[in-house]
Amino acid sequence: METSVRVPKDRIAVLIGKAGATRKGLEKAAKVTLEIDSTSGDVSIIWDPAKTDPVKMMKFPELIKAIGRGMSPKKAIKLMEDECYFQLYDMREWVGKQYLQQKRMRGRLIGTEGKIRRFIEHNTGCEMAVYGSTVVLIGDEEGLPLASNAVERILRGSEHGTVIKALERERRDRKMAARRLEYIEEKGDSDDTGFEQLVPGLAEARQRSRRYKSSQVDPEDEEAVTEMMELAEDESVSWAEE
Repeated sequence: METSVRVPKDRIAVLIGKAGATRKGLEKAAKVTLEIDSTSGDVSIIWDPAKTDPVKMMKFPELIKAIGRGMSPKKAIKLMEDECYFQLYDMREWVGKQYLQQKRMRGRLIGTEGKIRRFIEHNTGCEMAVYGSTVVLIGDEEGLPLASNAVERILRGSEHGTVIKALERERRDRKMAARRLEYIEEKGDSDDTGFEQLVPGLAEARQRSRRYKSSQVDPEDEEAVTEMMELAEDESVSWAEE
């Protein structure tokens, strides 16, 4: 079985590594064979479905893309972990094809001496690479949405201060929600444990109820209520008399 990915020519050397070390390491990690055309930049990924993990088969092309879009192989290899995911943005969708606009946006995404990129990485646990007209993120299901929101705000033109405050608030809210859920579950585990053992399925039902309650918006939190009531781009509300 074979899949092809095209990599920028100036990233081929990074993909191969010194004396082919990086290429061999990637092949061993995913149990695949790489055929690299340094002239065209085409990378063929060849694997045996009987020997290769299906999840790795699905994620490995994204790993090659991440390396091709500026991420170091040591960081990109994290994508082979089950809990890590990949996100790619093309800034041309926001600023167009003009080189100067793309250069300006790259500067905003990286920040002075890389401060904005490091801030996003530090506060989300994600890896971030800005290369050419693209932004690549690799992270887990908790951090990746936070990093994605921050990147999208910058792409939409938000000031760095606004992005930083929003990311800090979102991170704080997630921590509070996690603690609230943990407290509810611990409290629930200590109550009526004997009775729950007598009723099959009761413990699971109560746990689902606790998770549901912890996910609800506080009606006294005006900001949270406003955010909840916002409609997506493909949603609308219409009124009609009966």
